[in-house]
Amino acid sequence: MAKQPKRIQAWTGDRDATHAVAAAIALVKANAKAKFDESVEISVNLGVDPRHADQQVRGVVNLPSGTGRDVRVAVFAKDAKAAEATAAGAEHVGAEDLYEKIAGGFMDFDRVIATPDMMALVGRLGKVLGPRGLMPNPKVGTVTPNVGQAVKDAKGGAVEFRVEKAGIVHAGIGKVSFSDEALLVNVKALVEALNRAKPTGAKGVYVKRIGLSSTMGPGFKVDVASISA
Repeated sequence: MAKQPKRIQAWTGDRDATHAVAAAIALVKANAKAKFDESVEISVNLGVDPRHADQQVRGVVNLPSGTGRDVRVAVFAKDAKAAEATAAGAEHVGAEDLYEKIAGGFMDFDRVIATPDMMALVGRLGKVLGPRGLMPNPKVGTVTPNVGQAVKDAKGGAVEFRVEKAGIVHAGIGKVSFSDEALLVNVKALVEALNRAKPTGAKGVYVKRIGLSSTMGPGFKVDVASISA
């Protein structure tokens, strides 16, 4: 077993205790001792088996309080759509020229958006973008003719989520500098989005366990029922 960081070892409370979501948020913030503004992260264990096509969970949610991150956006578009993306604040906009940069190793971005007509070109970057979770997908709104709005959403708090092999969804839901209320509404927004994305093949308990933590701090178990209370 990997050795736990000293900050996590320093937590002397009950590691198995389950807390109401508001109390868990307060504990996360109180135990975030790093010298930088740590991210607050959520882990949701779902009752799905992602190996089955009818139990995939994927989507996007606009967090009401934002993410606190400066999201760098790359957009594949031409002509008027390229100008629209640039006006909305995209850092990198292009077509074949942007393709060549990324194929050559350029990765200075956090989100990739493309107009539908660009996907034949973008698809050739699948081996580069796919493993990093950056491949544009119409299901999460990153393949769209409305690139201006997509860029604004990405920069304003849109978070993509996708269930991992173990049936867990990980996502950032803000910073420890956020108010408790700001983090609470973000947690609720994400869980509501996961519930809306419940696949038809999911049986039994869907949201099984939820944990909250900061980048460098210990994790705290959340009472699932308290989120909808």
